[in-house]
Amino acid sequence: MVKVIEPMKTATSVSGGQSSAYIAAHYPSDYLVFALVTTEDTNCKHPDSYLRKLVSDKIGREFVGTLEDDIIIETMLEMEQWLQQDIEWVTGKPFEKLRNTSLPNINWRHCTELMKIKPLFKWWKENIGEPIEMKIGFRAGEERRASGMLEKCNEEGLRAYNKTYWQKPVFPLIEDGIKRDRIVEYWKDIPIPFAEMNNCVGCFHRNPLVLRKMFDKHPNKMQWFIDQEKRTGAQWKSEVSYSQIQKHQPQSEINFDEWGCDTGYCGL
Repeated sequence: MVKVIEPMKTATSVSGGQSSAYIAAHYPSDYLVFALVTTEDTNCKHPDSYLRKLVSDKIGREFVGTLEDDIIIETMLEMEQWLQQDIEWVTGKPFEKLRNTSLPNINWRHCTELMKIKPLFKWWKENIGEPIEMKIGFRAGEERRASGMLEKCNEEGLRAYNKTYWQKPVFPLIEDGIKRDRIVEYWKDIPIPFAEMNNCVGCFHRNPLVLRKMFDKHPNKMQWFIDQEKRTGAQWKSEVSYSQIQKHQPQSEINFDEWGCDTGYCGL
């Protein structure tokens, strides 16, 4: 008898950005998964109590707020309606509880591991348990990001977490030569709100000029980043503190399109 080899189940990691949303809309997957960054700081509380309740129900615990742009909550909820497909919401510990005495930095990005990769892995282990093909939203022109991820795969193209090979990353936008302008054009007339930049508003990978602009746009959340530096006596960026960035002269115009992240996995 010929043994039938079942194809890998597929998933798309949706981050709240337009690129991964484009993949979800054009490259069907068995699962859509979203890793939510949370905070317990009431100064960063999401302003809509109804939406807080919806998110609390999705993640199975009280949701206070996120250190990403609050728009991301609407993005994911509206995307579920637009795509007519449920999105699996996963989350790790609130940011404050990741490490009590240290901050993540360029050399030690435990925030990405513990709030993105680990919750995704836990969801996979509880619901699938066999290698899965994961569509990643890197665009044409971002081949270096994809190469960095593939370098960590085994000969079968699988990435490991906790010594378990579980995920085969694929990059449909790169394979099909799809760049940012095409993605932006697609979403232009579709009523789903997107933040100007996704991921944490005070991410230490961002240029100080962008971080200074974030103090104007998200003062309470950026104050959280200052408070963490004061609490731990450490800095997010070795060359400058966030208190110093806050004091910089604001730049009149910032084109966020010019300041994309190319570091790897935060946008999963």
